[in-house]
Amino acid sequence: MTKDGLVMEHGEISSKAPLVAPVAAGVNRAVAVVDTFLRFIAIIGTIGSAIAMGTTNETLPFFTQFIQFEAKYSDLPSFTFFVAANAVVCTYLVLSIPLSIVHILRPRARYSRLFLVFFDTAMLALLTAGASAAAAIVYLAHKGNVRANWFSICQQFDSFCERISGSLIGSFAAMVLLVVLITLSAFALARRH
Repeated sequence: MTKDGLVMEHGEISSKAPLVAPVAAGVNRAVAVVDTFLRFIAIIGTIGSAIAMGTTNETLPFFTQFIQFEAKYSDLPSFTFFVAANAVVCTYLVLSIPLSIVHILRPRARYSRLFLVFFDTAMLALLTAGASAAAAIVYLAHKGNVRANWFSICQQFDSFCERISGSLIGSFAAMVLLVVLITLSAFALARRH
């Protein structure tokens, strides 16, 4: 039964039937264009975060210039994991661009979309783990922990803390974009039927 209340028999052709396939392909093509664009934006976020964190260091003199305190990202394993996670996700996003372009040319491709949903989800998990680990250390750097007798270092290393805090922004933005990419791919797969 259709919306108009008319009953269609098996094998009967509706006048609206030929329009369904091109409209669905057009919507899937638009989804693929948005997918490709969002991948480029996520690449910028992840590479920016990796570079910002990976180049962060600050040195403070203590009494004399011969005794100095240095803070750099490689001193903390959480920050090293953050840089590695962002680099891996950025590499994946770059490698997934050609597949995303294939979806613009062939909007009905199904298995490649499943491939992207699977690996986008895996990269989202990796990026979430890296960003969460780094965010915990950034929080400790800013606030400290009185019970554990850990003091805030951001009063002394303010430039270091500004850069590590700023590097989290691109990573969290890329996480949101990956969620949108997964949703778009799932939407395109659901529209196929």
